[in-house]
Amino acid sequence: MIIEYSCNYSNILTQAQTCPRKQRNFYEENGYIVFKKLIPEKDIDICHQRFLDVCDRKVHIPTIVNAKKLRPNGETRSEFTIYKIQEIIFDEMFYKHYAGHPKIVEVIKMIIGPNVTAVHSMLINKPPDVIETISAHPIHQDLHYFPFRPANNIAASWTAMEDVTEKNGCLFVLPGSHKGPLFSHIESINKKLYHGVFGFNDVPMVMLPMEKGDTIFFHPLLLHGSGPNITQGFRKAISVHYADSKCKFINVIGLRGKQKMWLRRFSNRKLIILLFGK
Repeated sequence: MIIEYSCNYSNILTQAQTCPRKQRNFYEENGYIVFKKLIPEKDIDICHQRFLDVCDRKVHIPTIVNAKKLRPNGETRSEFTIYKIQEIIFDEMFYKHYAGHPKIVEVIKMIIGPNVTAVHSMLINKPPDVIETISAHPIHQDLHYFPFRPANNIAASWTAMEDVTEKNGCLFVLPGSHKGPLFSHIESINKKLYHGVFGFNDVPMVMLPMEKGDTIFFHPLLLHGSGPNITQGFRKAISVHYADSKCKFINVIGLRGKQKMWLRRFSNRKLIILLFGK
């Protein structure tokens, strides 16, 4: 059973005025909320084509994560090797059709308040798995990667760019886990760029299959992950993290080596751009 609260509506700006308290209460209790068909297909399709243009080197994006292990033998198309592109908020098409989309920003405002700042952005591509579980993302908490607080003033949006199922690697979450602490994260065996939390393998997770355009918003302490793509198709999603522009950076001294290195890189890079404020 999928635990979700969703309003099936075409205009978030109108409906957010009719049931904002229920939406906010569900988010605060569970650590996430799903909106069905929030982003129109035309915007998704534009972002999809933009990704393909990046793959074909027609468009430059500063940060591209390649994963040659995901490419089937003999396959040369870059769509099979580019696993992720980051910093997409600096691209006018990704910004206009997703990161700064009024429907996204309106929900984010409901969660963290009016001073909205984009702090991290990415498009995740899961090609068909050629090595078992290589495309799986272990259970983790996003706050592990962020050197600013408070956690309650940070939230993520994650939108399915095509139908997402348990077979092609949908998200899974542990509702209510955002009320707990930030757990220790360990480097993933299969993918060194990923850190994960261990000890939750026997805890039932809620699977979140989604249709194209469905969007989940979630708390940075929510335990979540995604499974491998064992289909013959792709699984793409686009995601942005937002924070209250009044969030404060924390001191990373004393943190574990690789986490400290990551957080220092994050602090030094000019990834934060103001989207909307009072």
